[in-house]
Amino acid sequence: MINHINLADIRSFVLIAQLGNFTKAAEVLNVSRSHVSRQISQLETEMGVTLLIRTTRTLKLTDAGRHFYQQCEGALNNIDQALLAAVDDVNEVKGKIRINCVGGYLGEDVIAHIVSEFMLLHPDVDIHLDFSSHRVDLIEDDFDIAFRMGKLDDAGFVARKLLDVSMNTLASPEYISQYGRPTHPKDLIHHRCLTGTVKRWSYVSLDTGQQTEVTVNGPLLCRNGRVLVKGALAGNGIIRVPSCYCQQEIDAGKLVEVFDKWTIPTVEFSAIYHQDKYQPTRLRAFIAFTKSYFERHPLL
Repeated sequence: MINHINLADIRSFVLIAQLGNFTKAAEVLNVSRSHVSRQISQLETEMGVTLLIRTTRTLKLTDAGRHFYQQCEGALNNIDQALLAAVDDVNEVKGKIRINCVGGYLGEDVIAHIVSEFMLLHPDVDIHLDFSSHRVDLIEDDFDIAFRMGKLDDAGFVARKLLDVSMNTLASPEYISQYGRPTHPKDLIHHRCLTGTVKRWSYVSLDTGQQTEVTVNGPLLCRNGRVLVKGALAGNGIIRVPSCYCQQEIDAGKLVEVFDKWTIPTVEFSAIYHQDKYQPTRLRAFIAFTKSYFERHPLL
């Protein structure tokens, strides 16, 4: 039985178990859904066990399928790492790096600059830089590295902190003149707040150390920080953004800090990548280059 089982069928099974979906697995493999379905049927026939229970709405691993997946996932990862180690030229930095990043100043200015500088040093590297704003899955979306703000919950990935980002709650003087200045974070529920994905804003009292949170809403929802800054400059509402997104506007008095006695905890900006024993030389070099850049520019 073992000699007749196709490794490609096992790879497809592991991918389906990871993604929970035949169609998504087929898209990643660049084959038809029917091809993937035939692979699983063939694998189950060769093994003489049912690995997946399929209905029109759900896909569930059987007990045998779950045990098989847990062992195969680690084994295939070791094979992949061995293959990469064998074919990757340890003396040259070359090949493609797929990067996903937040937009706004940190992505469109800082990371874009780092990418450009890295490509000048390593002309044999191709970069795919993506600014899609959804929270990507590095496996499903086929990215090598992502740059994100906030804590990482998934233990399957490494998060290398690059920067503690200072946050500010800002509005234009015109907005404050028209709508007044809130004195407590809870007052924000009565104001026009321009938000990204995070609508629950956290604060710490400078006087007492008291922590408080408030859920805000407003007339503009956008995941791009530049758009939020433009909205605030136009007098459309209050924003909560990294100060580096609009430091010039703050210095010029076009945007002013809303709170005198409340501050926002800093937010980590991190590089997130697979927790692999082996990484291609190009990715190791890019991570090291990025880390060195932020060490030389700690106060962006």
